[in-house]
Amino acid sequence: MARVHYSIVIPAYNEEHRISATLDEVLKYTNERGLMAEIIVADDGSSDRTADVVRWYRRRAHRIKLLRLRHAGKGAAVRQGVRLAHGQIIFVCDADLHDGIAEFEKLEQALMKGADVAIGSRWIGNRECLETQPLYRRLCGRVFNLLTQRLLGLSFYDTQCGLKGFTRDAAKELFSYQTINGWGFDPELLFVAGRLGLAVQEVGIKLVHDYKFSRFRPVRDGLVTFKELFGIFWRDLRGTYPRPAPIATARAAVATAAAAPELSPLAEPGTREAA
Repeated sequence: MARVHYSIVIPAYNEEHRISATLDEVLKYTNERGLMAEIIVADDGSSDRTADVVRWYRRRAHRIKLLRLRHAGKGAAVRQGVRLAHGQIIFVCDADLHDGIAEFEKLEQALMKGADVAIGSRWIGNRECLETQPLYRRLCGRVFNLLTQRLLGLSFYDTQCGLKGFTRDAAKELFSYQTINGWGFDPELLFVAGRLGLAVQEVGIKLVHDYKFSRFRPVRDGLVTFKELFGIFWRDLRGTYPRPAPIATARAAVATAAAAPELSPLAEPGTREAA
């Protein structure tokens, strides 16, 4: 079996209208770079034709895999997708990020330079990303990030960006601690990464979401996600997560990551995975 360099995990729930454009761009991106890649669509119990659309693409490109799940939430879908991933680098990508697929490369560069986790950020140097967001989403995002800073001690500008990259070892360890099935799984992963002393780099990217078919409900989903944040805090008090690493150990981990040899380049000239 050929070695898989990339695993791209795409959680999807009732995404029949948006998943096609994203799969088109992912296939184009991996084909043009000659990457050995697998694309795992984790269908979170969709009630529309999402699975049928993915099956149609799978007949064209066998690197696409469909994982059918009972509806449990985005966090649960991502966790199951990562569990089955074989890649040296694992990306998690929202189903509506077709315009942001080229930003994979920025996260890849951060990982190759020593980061264990690279998270995309729409709040670092990319005003056009914010200007496309409805005002209510910008306000919710700012309040949410303020809570993650105050309650969990996270220092990131954008924990909820739909594009994140992990080395294989970091992903497998982090997701073994993940418990939240909903939207709050992102800060949970970053909180655990800090506890494990992993090197996390926030990378400014240009990302434009398609909000036309968004199912985010500011009041209901916001309250649920805020509850999940407090759940992280409570689980930590109960000892669910790793204990904080000593400061010296954490600093050593970051220094080691920065000085680590680069991962082998993912693009292999002259090679192309068979569709």
